[in-house]
Amino acid sequence: MRNRQFLAKRFVMVMWDVLAWLVAVPLALALRYDMEPPPGLLLTALSVASLCAIGQVLIGAILQLYRGRYVVGSFDEVWGVTLTTGMVGLIGTLILLFQPPSSLPRSSLVIGAVLAGSIMLAGRFALRAYRQRSALDRDGTRTLIYGAGDSGAQIVNLMLSSPSSDFRPVGFLDDDPHKQRLRMRGLSVLGTINDLEDIAQAEGIDTLVIAIAGMTAPKLLELDRRCSAMGVNMRIIPTASEIVGGAVRLGDISDVTEEDLLGRHPVQTDEGQITAFLTGKRVLITGAGGSIGSELARQVFRYQPAFLGLLDRDESALHSVQLSLDGSGLLTAENLLLADIRDAARITEVFQEIRPDIVFHAAALKHLPLLERYPQEAYKTNVLGSRNVVRAAVGANVKVFVNISTDKAADPISVLGHSKLITERLMSGISENDSHRFLSVRFGNVLGSRGSVLDTFRYQIAKGGPVTVTDERVTRYFMTVGEAVHLVLQASVLGSHAQTLILDMGSPVAIADVARYMIERSGREIELVFTGLRPGEKLDEVLVGTCEQGLRTLHPLISHTNVPSLAMSKIPEESTAKTAKAMMEQLTN
Repeated sequence: MRNRQFLAKRFVMVMWDVLAWLVAVPLALALRYDMEPPPGLLLTALSVASLCAIGQVLIGAILQLYRGRYVVGSFDEVWGVTLTTGMVGLIGTLILLFQPPSSLPRSSLVIGAVLAGSIMLAGRFALRAYRQRSALDRDGTRTLIYGAGDSGAQIVNLMLSSPSSDFRPVGFLDDDPHKQRLRMRGLSVLGTINDLEDIAQAEGIDTLVIAIAGMTAPKLLELDRRCSAMGVNMRIIPTASEIVGGAVRLGDISDVTEEDLLGRHPVQTDEGQITAFLTGKRVLITGAGGSIGSELARQVFRYQPAFLGLLDRDESALHSVQLSLDGSGLLTAENLLLADIRDAARITEVFQEIRPDIVFHAAALKHLPLLERYPQEAYKTNVLGSRNVVRAAVGANVKVFVNISTDKAADPISVLGHSKLITERLMSGISENDSHRFLSVRFGNVLGSRGSVLDTFRYQIAKGGPVTVTDERVTRYFMTVGEAVHLVLQASVLGSHAQTLILDMGSPVAIADVARYMIERSGREIELVFTGLRPGEKLDEVLVGTCEQGLRTLHPLISHTNVPSLAMSKIPEESTAKTAKAMMEQLTN
């Protein structure tokens, strides 16, 4: 059915262009003779017009003008129509020049080509205007677009062109004074974001779509409160680093989450550098099924590496990350590597087999309270396991090794912090040479990761409370997982051997304020309870230790420092629950 409709539309378009020539050439002749052409000359003009029409169809077919290649009424189609009619007119005029003189003026064909092209385009513009008006008048959620830039224009085009779209765009908001009263796709820029309430009331707005990829968390938080007060639903597009190929899709528009409202710090990266770093390389990610590892896998996959190895000990996690990459989930791909980093022999085998150029080491135990109770498990995975991976990487001549660390490694007081600082020091202990770079990237809490405090708060709110926070004074750094990982990729390009690179996470956020806001957003009366700091927990995390100097010479959002080196031979092989914590404290002092 759809194929028949397509062919019918193409046929109508061809007939319109044929009619355009049949009208244009006789009309040009009539204009040439002040609307009184000599008797019998109109018949000659019609014959020439028929030949031009045939030429139009043939050349148009070659240029795919009638195969649905162009959007109706678009600039590309204007160029296609102009080129086709110009070629027909030029060929016809040249033929007349080399023919014996006839009563048909040669200028009539030049004028006819211009008139034919104008008629063709007029029909297309009329059709586009009709479709646009029909789309603007159809039922749907009355929607205001904040941002009249490229993303906003893409969003409106998609809303109007998709028959299944639930959005009915009404207009734009934009803070650029030069865009006020600008019109795109039949819609005007109605004002700035300061006019939101007045415009929303006047236009009966149901939804506000934020079409600015660089919107920060504080601004989103303010807009969310304003929209909530009006009963307007706020939707948002992904950050620039999450938009594949720079193109926004209608499905990218999503509800605003607490992760957006609290952790958005849009990052500016050099895509050319990252592309050159990853494209065509053999990449291995340890802990690929975890929150950071799986996001690394998704982002690295976009840069078309020659090989992307995904290593994890959790088969279900590998299944999930494969689903997110190719949608198969068959677990038969050669790049899925089931292994435990505690198994030194197995890890060495993997590295010797795949010989990666780049390694992202994200495998680790991370939950602070559990590691305080079981420090020997932190030692086995975060210390000995990391040493196994580093040793295997050195043996396989890995060119770039990126260790994923945490802000808890800065002035550590917890088992987790001590174990991660040991790994940073291992990076510094690798002998420097021109053939490799071993470095660490340190950052704070990522929103959207499994076990995030937001997940806990959501669960507690859904159950009717209470919502528990350890201390009213506790603050933490937050960033969305996608933005943190994209900065990791940039840091991996810029960092030098043995450096610890530190991501700028913005300003710390009070956890109690987060809890209060989520309770407020739920619209429920829920108690907030303070339970006291847990063992190993700080009131405030820091990204740079007191004995470290953070230098910012590589990137506005990336600083770097050097931690004391630690040789792999200095790490004891065994530990017990009683000795592990003391051993890690000793190795970091």
